[in-house]
Amino acid sequence: MFRNMNKNILLLLLCACGLLSLSILAGAAVGYGAGNGKIFDITHKITSELPIFNSKNGLGHFIRLVSSIKNGSLANESEFKLGTHTGTHVDAPGHFFQKYYEEGFDVTTLSLQTLNGPALVVDVPRNQNITAEVMKSLNIPRGVHRVLFRTLNTDRRLMHKTKFASDFTGFKKEGAQWLVDNTDIKLVGLDYLSVAAYVDAAPTHLIFLRSREIVLVEGLTLMESRQGSMVHCLPLRMVDADGCPARCILIA
Repeated sequence: MFRNMNKNILLLLLCACGLLSLSILAGAAVGYGAGNGKIFDITHKITSELPIFNSKNGLGHFIRLVSSIKNGSLANESEFKLGTHTGTHVDAPGHFFQKYYEEGFDVTTLSLQTLNGPALVVDVPRNQNITAEVMKSLNIPRGVHRVLFRTLNTDRRLMHKTKFASDFTGFKKEGAQWLVDNTDIKLVGLDYLSVAAYVDAAPTHLIFLRSREIVLVEGLTLMESRQGSMVHCLPLRMVDADGCPARCILIA
């Protein structure tokens, strides 16, 4: 169907559909069809040592063989048991709003348009949580819809330590409110198990999730990721799930 279409018109249509980054039009090798973009896996491996919120002992044993070739079965088949907020995962509106949970706003209702597209990776000042003042200092321009915040959590390698660290870096409620009021950001990603600072967990999540337009991606690994990229994050389509582990990548 695209055979006789003007090349520039075709590129613009692909960008509008989210299949190409606008930066490709400027000659940058980013996103689908760029040819030489490098893929960064920003998903943490799910292991028994993975930290779990408020746990000293981590995830523990989560997968087992229910049939085994070694024991005479025709094939190996496993089953696993995971919490919906294990490792790299997304939050649904029903995570902190009972009304939304009862109305069915689970992970299947999260926007794929929001979860996939051009993104910025920004470095947060290493000595503080993300307050309104910190958000102002980052100078994130209007029109940016997806931002991954790299913090002291990455430097401390917190996602690689089994014991949960309640002193992780995250958004304070005033920082979350400033983002909602002063930016166009619809995907907020962070490098530990919660986007919200431990002391502000509930109020920060309520601010972010109230509109049902902002998607939270938590537990990212951002050690090698670059500043301007295409993010692709896909949770499973799990009905009634208030969160879900997701596979996330950056193409830069």
